[in-house]
Amino acid sequence: MPSMPVGFWGDTEGDRYRDTYFDTYPGVWCHGDWVRFSAATGSCTVAGRSDATLNRGGVRLGTAEFYRVVEELPEVDDSLVVHLEDPVGSPGELLLFVALHDGSELDDALRKRIETVLRNALSPRHVPDSVIPVPVIPRNRTGKKLELPVKRLLLGAALSEAVSRDTLAEPTSLDPFTVLAAERQVQGWIGPA
Repeated sequence: MPSMPVGFWGDTEGDRYRDTYFDTYPGVWCHGDWVRFSAATGSCTVAGRSDATLNRGGVRLGTAEFYRVVEELPEVDDSLVVHLEDPVGSPGELLLFVALHDGSELDDALRKRIETVLRNALSPRHVPDSVIPVPVIPRNRTGKKLELPVKRLLLGAALSEAVSRDTLAEPTSLDPFTVLAAERQVQGWIGPA
């Protein structure tokens, strides 16, 4: 514990495997969970996925907190939140994507309710800079929301670099994010690293 996979099905050359686990620290396995080691006891605590925590202005925000609050609204079927850090140190940009219940519309009143419920239930730091409607929230085949691939796309990565369509529960679910990323790049909001 934790256990290290030895490869991915269909990845005969091992490229996806290396990109997933050895890209952060070349030659060193990085599994993506936060771990705390105790010098006093020699034990460790696995705290959970590092990509499921946002860091906005030095404050850690759990994505599950957002989902618990926003998805209680009757108009919202599903949601996904990402934080795009600013390399020069400003608070960055917090984007909340919502898949709405049939017949619901993301108008100014619903945006305001989403902002108010997040501010009241959580904190002012949880209020997103933008609330953006999408047809469906991208998930992998096991149901995990694809926060990190969406963030990578919005920061300028190509779809093929962010995730394999073969892993998506709905193969076209990332299409609106690739369109948004291209629009943002044209407007100068982001650029490839």
